[in-house]
Amino acid sequence: MIPVTKPFLPPKKEYSALLDEVWNSQWLTNMGPLSKKLEIEIANYLQVKETLFVTNGTIALQMALKALEITGEVITTPFSFIATTSSIVWEGCKPVFVDIDEQSFNIDANKIEAAITPNTQAILATHVYGNPCDVEKIQVIAAKYNLKVIYDAAHAFGVKVGEKSIFEYGDVSTCSLHATKLYHSTEGGLVFANNAQVFRKLASMRNFGFAGPEAFSELGINGKNSEFHAAMGLVNLKYIEAIHEKRKALTELYDEKLLGTTKITKPIWHQQANLNYAYYPILLATEAHLLKVLENLNKNNIQARRYFYPSLANSTPYLPRQNFSITDSVAKRVLCLPLYYDLTEVEVDKIAKLIKL
Repeated sequence: MIPVTKPFLPPKKEYSALLDEVWNSQWLTNMGPLSKKLEIEIANYLQVKETLFVTNGTIALQMALKALEITGEVITTPFSFIATTSSIVWEGCKPVFVDIDEQSFNIDANKIEAAITPNTQAILATHVYGNPCDVEKIQVIAAKYNLKVIYDAAHAFGVKVGEKSIFEYGDVSTCSLHATKLYHSTEGGLVFANNAQVFRKLASMRNFGFAGPEAFSELGINGKNSEFHAAMGLVNLKYIEAIHEKRKALTELYDEKLLGTTKITKPIWHQQANLNYAYYPILLATEAHLLKVLENLNKNNIQARRYFYPSLANSTPYLPRQNFSITDSVAKRVLCLPLYYDLTEVEVDKIAKLIKL
């Protein structure tokens, strides 16, 4: 079986060495020394001022909405993981969908203004597959209408636009460190905020809103993570460059094998951004072609994922059904192929041959 993804696991001895520290300190959770060290090392690696290590990427989105005091309409994308939409609804807000750009698969910034109403308070956009949104245009729109901007950057670890980290855009950015991501802490997430006051508020909210041992500053939640997850994150961070280089090589091999096929294309990456090789999505000419490819892969014990399918605008049971022409078309025709550190070139060659049959 070739799975669509497989978590990177560091040398067991290195992870066990950090677990010895946990046993010695007996500090298991509540942002212990390993968690604090991880925050510092991630911030240094990404060249950002600071970050918060939280339970997961979904909690990160919920905290962002709460910290920015969003209670009304939130303009968002129908082409994302369900957590992007469910977090908006969970926080008592109303998602307002805008169709995606047919080249990047991100929210179409040119269509955002038409969706703004007197009740609009924020834009929550996803950097799909790690590919940055049109962050400059979104910021111009947000400033014009006094809106907050949250980025779901779950896929975008290590991405920069020019020399600036993708996490420095917007009022708050979030990231997932789930085991399926190119860099992970088994379970986990990150929160970034440009405003120091918002960052302090998020830090307090992560720990139930505590302002001290016997005082509370605001409504909070348990968004903390454990030392066991931090240990995995610390060890994996040592291997991030090796992970990146391997995934880059596999991606380039896929490109060589597949992109000469006229019926297969890929989303167009932001011209000023680096690739982090988080996913390998292909776009087929028709849904029928996709289903044929998927069937052929499955017959040969190869997993591929229709990511994201179906559109969030017409599949969530708690929202009215809506159709968006570009989103609906792309969602029916996009397929993410296997991509992970342990994948071999021989396996990539096999996958490519089966797709072209």
